[in-house]
Amino acid sequence: MVLSILTLLGALGMFLFGMNMMSSGLQKAAGSGLRHLLGAMTSNPFKGVLTGFGITAVIQSSSATTVMVVGFVSAGLLSLAQAIGVIMGANIGTTMTAWIIAVFGFKADISIIAVPLMALGFVLSLSKREKLRNISELVMGFSLLFLGLSLMKNSVPDLRQHPEVLSFIQGWSGHGFGSVLLFLALGTVLTLILQSSSATVALTLIMLDMEWIQFDMAAAMVLGENIGTTITANIAAAVGSVNARRAALAHTVFNLFGVIWVLAIFKPFVHFVQSIVESFGLDAATTRVYSLSMLHTVFNLINTCILIWFTKQIESLVTAVIREPKRDDSDTRDFTIRYLDYGLVPTPELAIIEARKEVVHFGTVMKNALEYISSAIALSGNSDRFTFYREKLVKYEKISDNMEYEIVKFLNDLNRDELSENSKRAVRSYIRICSELESLGDSGEAISRTINNMNAYDRHLSQEHIASLSKMTGLLSQAYEDMIYNLEHETSLDDITNAETDEKAINTYRNERRDFELSRIESSGEGYFEAVFYLNILDALEKMGDFLINISQALQGVSRKAE
Repeated sequence: MVLSILTLLGALGMFLFGMNMMSSGLQKAAGSGLRHLLGAMTSNPFKGVLTGFGITAVIQSSSATTVMVVGFVSAGLLSLAQAIGVIMGANIGTTMTAWIIAVFGFKADISIIAVPLMALGFVLSLSKREKLRNISELVMGFSLLFLGLSLMKNSVPDLRQHPEVLSFIQGWSGHGFGSVLLFLALGTVLTLILQSSSATVALTLIMLDMEWIQFDMAAAMVLGENIGTTITANIAAAVGSVNARRAALAHTVFNLFGVIWVLAIFKPFVHFVQSIVESFGLDAATTRVYSLSMLHTVFNLINTCILIWFTKQIESLVTAVIREPKRDDSDTRDFTIRYLDYGLVPTPELAIIEARKEVVHFGTVMKNALEYISSAIALSGNSDRFTFYREKLVKYEKISDNMEYEIVKFLNDLNRDELSENSKRAVRSYIRICSELESLGDSGEAISRTINNMNAYDRHLSQEHIASLSKMTGLLSQAYEDMIYNLEHETSLDDITNAETDEKAINTYRNERRDFELSRIESSGEGYFEAVFYLNILDALEKMGDFLINISQALQGVSRKAE
């Protein structure tokens, strides 16, 4: 008995590992396409339902789809209303898992071909093509999933040899509606523990197939699994944005509402589903298993058909429950980080798009700092007004440090083994870009320090110096614009001619002004100390141009094309 239980636990572990491996392989093979599909969503809730259903049916993980949706809401790529539609579709899509398990795991012994499939997966894993290696992960995960399911079925204790197990379960089943609530709670807790509704559905199907439990108790467990699966999204959203938490709460509202109305008409609903499958004229064992899969599908279909008309009301409800916090500008993390969602770290292929948007945001923040540099130079002779901009640049230097740390930490926390080669290159490029952007923040603070030192020595830039530096910041402003353009169009970037032209213009102008200033000092000998400060600022601005061209060059290492 003990050995059977240990074998059951090991088989369950194999099932979960196979499910995760299969889902990971699918996400890596089609992750970019899935991201683009979600990113192209419209406000039409029906299209959202179809999208959620399609994606979940493909990657066989409603949790992955929901976490993806939560991340997209956090990144501002989906509105809350759009996300609610996708989540509804994901709940329908996840019922396909129960059908796959019921058809292939119970009525056709697919474990017979699982081992040969493992051999095929191994051969594919040796390929130099990334696409084939990702498919090998899918094939091997599929094989492990059904091997685990087969072992679970074979390791379940035979009730004829262990009647005490049956009497124990029957003790749970003899309390009328109280038993329904008890098994509903069991399904919820099992899903919370396993963090996989698919695994809990598989266990429920096995217990039903082995006649451990009656159909109505299995139906109650399936309802509980629909509640338990919402916890994954809520965990993912806990460290996300307000809208991400609202999307996760909408998922909970959807499933809770469905469970409540089904419990209100539990017996008629269960009999209705059973009558549908019984009309197919199947044998008793097949009818039991198919009826549970049918109940899972019908429950989510009816729930979606009801609630899809109340998307706006659900949005209003979750918005009222989770309110926008008051933002404190002194908190640099809340003030700067906008798109990162640490709930997506476990699904790294889906986290890349958020990291890219945060890098673009980082570049925009640093461009804002350039305006303060220009103002600090123009008002360098006015101590009070210069001090205001000096403090701004000191603050932006801290902001740049913080943003670099947050983005790089997020990227380093991603599991590189679960990333495609293209995404790995993107991670390396983003880390390099963050370093260059942080250096831009340092440059602004360094320029303000130079001006501060100049004022301390009672030296001041001439109007000619200020005009010259103003033109230099104008050239830098154009370079910033092109840098941000390149960041935003990274996936379709053919060349960086625009950035190279900007860099050449900045270098040429710096050289002209430096040669002119040195020639002037040599001929007149006046204003030597002012010239030193001026040239230091000029060189610092030219160095910022170097950082900007480095960013565009780093983008050349990012390719979204399949190998």
